[in-house]
Amino acid sequence: MQQIKPFINWLLGKPQLASDPLGDALAAFRDPLADSLELSRRLVVCLRPKNRRDDSFLERYDSMLTRLENDPGLQAAFRSHIIHFIATRRLVTFFTDSGILPGTGFFSEWWRILWNRILPEAPDERRLKDCLHVVYDRPDDWRWLERVPHEYTQRFWAIAAPTEALHNLDWRDIQEQMLDAVMLLAHRVSGLGAESELMRASPDFDDDSPRFIALSAEALEFVREMRSALADPAAPPADGSQLLVIADQCRDTLQRIRKRALTIGTSLHLSYLLARSEQSLARIEDLIAILTASQASTAREGAVDAWGDFARAAFLAENRRNSLRFYMTQLSRLLAVRVTENAARSGEHYICESKSDYRHMWHSAAGAGLLIGGMALLKIFAAGLHAPLFVEAFLFSMIYGLGFVLIYLLGMTVATKQPAMTAQTLASALGDIKPTRQADLERMVDLVAAVFRSQLAAIAGNVMIALPVAIGLAYGLGHLLGEPVIALGKGAHLLADLDILSWALPHAAIAGFYLFLSGLLTGYFDNHAAYSDIGIRIARLRWLRRLLGKNRAERFGSYIQERLGGIMGNFLFGCMLGSTGVIGTILGLPLDIRHIAFSSANLGYALVGFQFELPVKAILWAALGIAAIGFTNLAVSFALALRTALGARRIQFEHWGPLLRAIGRRFRQAPKSFLMPPQDAPEGQHG
Repeated sequence: MQQIKPFINWLLGKPQLASDPLGDALAAFRDPLADSLELSRRLVVCLRPKNRRDDSFLERYDSMLTRLENDPGLQAAFRSHIIHFIATRRLVTFFTDSGILPGTGFFSEWWRILWNRILPEAPDERRLKDCLHVVYDRPDDWRWLERVPHEYTQRFWAIAAPTEALHNLDWRDIQEQMLDAVMLLAHRVSGLGAESELMRASPDFDDDSPRFIALSAEALEFVREMRSALADPAAPPADGSQLLVIADQCRDTLQRIRKRALTIGTSLHLSYLLARSEQSLARIEDLIAILTASQASTAREGAVDAWGDFARAAFLAENRRNSLRFYMTQLSRLLAVRVTENAARSGEHYICESKSDYRHMWHSAAGAGLLIGGMALLKIFAAGLHAPLFVEAFLFSMIYGLGFVLIYLLGMTVATKQPAMTAQTLASALGDIKPTRQADLERMVDLVAAVFRSQLAAIAGNVMIALPVAIGLAYGLGHLLGEPVIALGKGAHLLADLDILSWALPHAAIAGFYLFLSGLLTGYFDNHAAYSDIGIRIARLRWLRRLLGKNRAERFGSYIQERLGGIMGNFLFGCMLGSTGVIGTILGLPLDIRHIAFSSANLGYALVGFQFELPVKAILWAALGIAAIGFTNLAVSFALALRTALGARRIQFEHWGPLLRAIGRRFRQAPKSFLMPPQDAPEGQHG
């Protein structure tokens, strides 16, 4: 009714009284019997921005703080509600879980978040952790909370929990629950001493496990001393220094394991375990900082500052708890670094810095073009069978998948595979660049030029060979069989697929996404091979030893381990290409793929189908379509791979302007460097 009345007054032309929702929300705190949870929720509603472009919430936040600071009576009432509200809630789960990965594991938490989207959880208002979801009841509240300046947060907690309030009974209840949380967190980390995953990742972990066991014992001693100090002001204060030393030693052990994982590989469980343990150790340090500062009268202001920093981070984390995107981003970074490191090492092999590298790239790309010409013809034959959809998808996938694997094992190069790999190398270099140093910029420009000329060489090698090979195969087989291999209707269909005014470019973008995905798959399987010791396990197969002998079995195992990423990445990439069109047919959606090398081969087959009687204009239009398809393949793949690599390394490169100007300057001064390797490059030098 209160909401309808202003509207009726406006409709009747009655003057409107100036409303002050923020003032009303603050005035409600003067009622000592009011519900503190509802008061807090109402205040947040007044502060919350109306939309993402609304920056006026900062003015409202500042106004709230100013009103509280200038009105002692309101400030006292506000403080009473806030502190009593926090102290009368169960805080242990807030201290031990908010902002820390849950112990249920990756997939269990993933399903919990998904299910919560369908059927939201019922909050338990006895727990502060759940009350935060009532107060900040929108899943994106963290976005504006994150924009609140740090000094505003400190002013808020200086009002809500001033230093003179740190000796009252409510604050003592909060401290007691903090001590319980320290014990629980220490026991959680101590349990790592018997964690088999860490023992597997670190052969000398047995020497470090006593640190984890000692953490729990030292936490118990700290809690005992702290409770004695809180009960008796004359007792010596507990500084927690020994507990912090042991926590730091545990962190060193976890960081050594993480660094070793970059060499031997990692798993989802190991990455999850390391992240959760490091978060728990950091939380122990936060709680110790608050507790030790609050017991000394001279340092109680530091306790409020420490609490403000902790509460801000914990509130943000709790609001993001049900964000699937944030959860996936947080965890994907753990594995993405290892995966992209593998891809970066692969990318170095695709960069030509010397004449011999450049010649090798031409030869390997030409070899791939030769095989792609044959693969394109096999796909045309398979399509001509008009097999059931599942069979057709299987045939297409095997032609693409096995063909790409053969190209990889023979050391040949498919041009479109390069961006997903070289982007990782560029991202790694961007992380080390300092734009203020000209030498760094020049080295980066050298790398960009090398990547550009390598890419051009690979594209030219693929296209310039696939096209004539397709013409030669179609013409030769037609002459041998005595009838056209490519019917006129099929030739027209192949030509129509190259029309840039059709679905060619969206389909090329789909292929570009698959190229990016295949790069990640390559890195993933390289990581899996190293972490799981695939080579050793293959070499131990009894039937393989009987067939090849012990030495050959070991060599075969090593061969597979070194190449498993490339084999699986190429095979699965082929399966994605081969099945997309059939999936589109089943779903009734315009889904398909276009790939520059296969498109150039298809142009050759279309020319034979039309018996070389196509108008020059049609041929040029098709060539333009091939170029546009190739550009889309490369641009989509490269952009996605570069973004992923930068995100995995947490690199925020903000100096694109100086870098692009340096690249433009080099292009004007030495355009040939983007096409050919330097004349004075030493033979045999590899990037």
